[in-house]
Amino acid sequence: MTLTVTDVKRIADLAYIEIDHGEAEAVLTQLTGIFNLIETMQSIDTSSVDPMSHAQSVTQRLRDDEVTETNQRESCQAIAPQVEAGLYLVPKVIE
Repeated sequence: MTLTVTDVKRIADLAYIEIDHGEAEAVLTQLTGIFNLIETMQSIDTSSVDPMSHAQSVTQRLRDDEVTETNQRESCQAIAPQVEAGLYLVPKVIE
């Protein structure tokens, strides 16, 4: 992708950023470098690389899935203004 100083100034204008010609040229140089890096990365054949969820081969230690709290639903719902079939009833907010 090729950008010009005019493109950079237009993008800055759309973002409500004031930029002079010298700053626009500096930003153009940086953006060109970024776009060149992206093109280089896209040109690499990654079809033989397996997808990874993490850059390092790590596993997360997990604890056993067991109940540690007692069921307190009845005591919590006993103080609610309105309950029906185990659900809290609330006033209608949206008409």
